[in-house]
Amino acid sequence: MDSNPGCSGFSQCWKIRSQCNQSSSDQSFASGLDPASYTFTAQGEMKCCIKSYQYDLLKSLYVMKHNQMLTDVRLDVVNETFHAHKIVLAAASPYFKAMFTSGLREKDASVVKLQGVCPTVMNKLLTFIYTGEIVINQLVVCQLLPTANMLQVSPVIQACCTFLENQLDPSNALGIAAFAEQHHCSNLYKAANEFIDQHFIQVCQEEEFLQLSSCQLVALIRRDHLNVREERDVYNAVLKWVRSNEEHRRPKMEDILGAVRCHYLSPSFLKDQMKNCDILRKVPACREHLAKIFQELSLHKSPCVPQRTPSAPCVLYIVAGFSRRSLNLFEAFSVSENKWLTLPPLPKSLSGLGGAFLRGMLYAVGGRENIPDALGHSGYVNAYDPVTSTWHSRADLLQTRHRAGLAVLDGYLYAVGGASGKTDLDTVERYNPERDQWELVAAMNTARVGVSAAVVNRLLYAIGGFHGVDRFKSVECFHPEKNEWLFVSAMNQERSGAGVVAVGQYIYVAGGMGLSGQLSSFERYDTEKDIWTQLSPMLTARSALTLAVLDKQIYAMGGFNGTSVVDTVEIYNLETDQWRVGPPLSCPRSGHATAAPFKTCNFTSATQSRSCPMMKAARNSPLALM
Repeated sequence: MDSNPGCSGFSQCWKIRSQCNQSSSDQSFASGLDPASYTFTAQGEMKCCIKSYQYDLLKSLYVMKHNQMLTDVRLDVVNETFHAHKIVLAAASPYFKAMFTSGLREKDASVVKLQGVCPTVMNKLLTFIYTGEIVINQLVVCQLLPTANMLQVSPVIQACCTFLENQLDPSNALGIAAFAEQHHCSNLYKAANEFIDQHFIQVCQEEEFLQLSSCQLVALIRRDHLNVREERDVYNAVLKWVRSNEEHRRPKMEDILGAVRCHYLSPSFLKDQMKNCDILRKVPACREHLAKIFQELSLHKSPCVPQRTPSAPCVLYIVAGFSRRSLNLFEAFSVSENKWLTLPPLPKSLSGLGGAFLRGMLYAVGGRENIPDALGHSGYVNAYDPVTSTWHSRADLLQTRHRAGLAVLDGYLYAVGGASGKTDLDTVERYNPERDQWELVAAMNTARVGVSAAVVNRLLYAIGGFHGVDRFKSVECFHPEKNEWLFVSAMNQERSGAGVVAVGQYIYVAGGMGLSGQLSSFERYDTEKDIWTQLSPMLTARSALTLAVLDKQIYAMGGFNGTSVVDTVEIYNLETDQWRVGPPLSCPRSGHATAAPFKTCNFTSATQSRSCPMMKAARNSPLALM
């Protein structure tokens, strides 16, 4: 007979339960009576996890601190006293851990005096140490972050940085960047400077900008990634800074002007400044500097300083075109998302139009209405603002133009050749965006329809095209100082309706209509050596296509293959001389316009703009005074 029947019964029960568990997978369930969860394993063990245990423990310690139970240190901050537990402080703060565990005199002290700390901030930090919760606002963050930094309470440092990053606004970004640098908050410093780069035009309108030292200003305007529409924005910001304290700052103008990339100012603007700017008249060295640059620009050589490359999203815009009828479809291709996005349609359905970016606006110029109810050439000009995502009407062309070339030179928009009704045009007109006015310049030597246009080093090139039955491989070059067109080396073969894009000193020409049909050939013109070079052909022969460059790659989009309009997109690698197939257009189209901002404006919808009412209100906050 078993001497201990109670134990025997328990062992038998345990054995059966263990065998049962081993015959099935691990089981777990949560008790309905408490927040604990229980997990049974195949080895007959049970794991108990009480998720609220840490919170309850902290809560108990907080109550004990509040009631001064087992507290072993008193923190004296100015005229206030805080009781705490050394072990809790040491666990939360490497600063206190070093104080209480090393050979410092405070190791065994029951009273510790903290210098340079605000009592309100200390109370918030202690509350966080004991509860894991803290409330941060604009009134306290500027004192809380330095104190958390000193005491090495990392979660609070990160929380303060997150709060400040969320508060970034043109009125306080410079101050937050300086604050972050002072307290070695590298992520916040990076975020603030990226914001400054992206919103430079707005930042330089604020009081903080005018309070920069000359060294700080030079460091700012030297940045490659300032998001400006044109270098004139940087130049005007410098003048504004000088004028805010002219007597003191004018002597520093020469050094500051050297940081402006004046080679990207137009000659007409330089000439106007040298003649009319009152500050330049008082600083002869600055006038001489601009005069030297003016002379260098007239030589049409590559600038000795690089153009700014803002860190804006890579976006490619495609406007209107033809697919059985003229279209008003307007889309953008986001490289980061690798997809096409639909934007507000062009006010008119057009094909054979031109497109180009000028001062942050996308211009859609000319074209032809080819729809069931209408057929006619257009002189319409519309400008799209990517920030507000809206179209705006501009002054019409002096004459209607279809299949004209369009390019930007010296801050003007040039419309080259094309057709007006049954007339092939040799005329060229340019648009002044400040006056909203078109004017004629010298005509080409040859009328050209389906002509392509590109600008390199302040020279405008008109490439190929046709007139009557003649198709051209000739190329003309427009010199703005002389107001005349001169022939340069011809292409390797005749073509009209080709895709053209300029990259550095080169002009790339793809496809088009040749003497016997659509072309796939691809060639490059070296503007400095006046030489054309054949490159790898496209995968698909087509005309009425467009080219654009994004992220060191050339995109060839749409067109007509001789039988049908296509949605084909091919991408050319400039380094490998290889083509690959890209994501197709949303629909087949030819005779469309394509343009890519030179990373000078953000692809941001109006609802995503940081100029929302909440951000405007932040300008009146204490952070705006940092």
